[in-house]
Amino acid sequence: MRRCKMRVWLKSAVVAVFALAVAPGVRAETLADALVAAYKNSNLLDQNRAVLRAADEDVAIAVSALRPVIAYTAQAGWSRAEVNSGLATTVVEGLSASLSLSAELVLIDFGRRKLGIEIAKESVLATRQALIQVEQNVLLATVQAYVDVRLALDVVALRESNLRLITQELRAAQDRFDVGEITRTDVSIAEARLAASRAALAAAQGQLMIAREAYKAATGAYPGKLAPPPRAPALPRTMEEAQGVARGTHPLIRQAQHQVTVADLQVELAKANRAPTVGAGVTLRTDDEGLESQSLGLTMNQTLYAGGRLSALQRKALAGKDAARAALAQTAVGVIQNVGIAWANLAVASASIEASDLQIRAAQAAFDGVREEAAAGTRTTLDVLDAEQELLDARNARLEAEAQRYVAVYQVLATMGLLTVEHLQLGIPTYDPEAYYGAVEKAPSHSAQGKKLDRILEKIGN
Repeated sequence: MRRCKMRVWLKSAVVAVFALAVAPGVRAETLADALVAAYKNSNLLDQNRAVLRAADEDVAIAVSALRPVIAYTAQAGWSRAEVNSGLATTVVEGLSASLSLSAELVLIDFGRRKLGIEIAKESVLATRQALIQVEQNVLLATVQAYVDVRLALDVVALRESNLRLITQELRAAQDRFDVGEITRTDVSIAEARLAASRAALAAAQGQLMIAREAYKAATGAYPGKLAPPPRAPALPRTMEEAQGVARGTHPLIRQAQHQVTVADLQVELAKANRAPTVGAGVTLRTDDEGLESQSLGLTMNQTLYAGGRLSALQRKALAGKDAARAALAQTAVGVIQNVGIAWANLAVASASIEASDLQIRAAQAAFDGVREEAAAGTRTTLDVLDAEQELLDARNARLEAEAQRYVAVYQVLATMGLLTVEHLQLGIPTYDPEAYYGAVEKAPSHSAQGKKLDRILEKIGN
């Protein structure tokens, strides 16, 4: 009973999907619509945009080290003491309070603070490239989800057509059995194939539901009526051209390049940390009795011996530099390899389409011939069903090859670093990383800048 209810529910759900897909007057969703929805609704993009804004604040933190640190200290207290004068003991009680204001500024640090700013800026640029890579992943997943839903709908339609055809074959077999032309075995074979066809249809309907869930995860909503995919974007003529583009544009390579620069700066910073620091300080103090004091001074400090810590930090920075350069080289190798793999997948899918076309034509001719021969009594029901199954498999393989080829085009674009909203020209406002960075790079603290940041954050949130 439970299985029966499940089949009824699944059939009802798929029927509802088809009803929505063919409803008159409903505007079909295009692939561009899906990509735009994914770009606007992606939690991954929101997460990594926040990571980028946090990296922007590292620049502000580094800039703030160039400025004085101003602080105040307020103290208040009560005291009680017994004073023995030799003749008598006197209890003395009193309240005390003081307020001091101090300012400190590093005057000379032999470039440590400026190196810190440069490291923070390069880290921001690396994080921006990481965000572009996330954007590529989001858009590629959306293309895959869109194509999967379209493919699942086509497969369901193909399985339904197969079910109707096998039902007709079963009726024909039953009629021929009734007049004594074939045996009961032929009817049983047709019944078995009919049951297998129903199972295959149920599996296709289940795959459609799975594809719909993947589409919702990618775009934020279930698919409605989907338009046929548009013409795939143009690609370079050769794999070598695509690999050349990837070397210069892929975000992972650019990210690794910025990380190499950070590693180089870290080495310079490790060297600068051995130098002394010169600073100035000012302190103003007043107490509850109105007594005031002022002090002004210069300080110079340098670590002479730290148990080998500074040398170890410098060697660590050098090792990090070597690691970053090796990582850049390996990233480039991986990107070029991925371009080659995506290009090969595209070629395989194209070849599969051509082979499937030939297979369909041959299988169709064989099926038509077997049916005619079966009608003449020279072929069995099993022969007819086998020929029909071969034709079904060929058509199914054609659908899958078409879907694989279409997605493979976008996979090549992604491996080249070009699967972005800007390159696809989707015509929507895109996230501007410069907006927030420009507002915080000078480490603002007053209200005018604060209001500007609020407006930027509100715009980002929308």
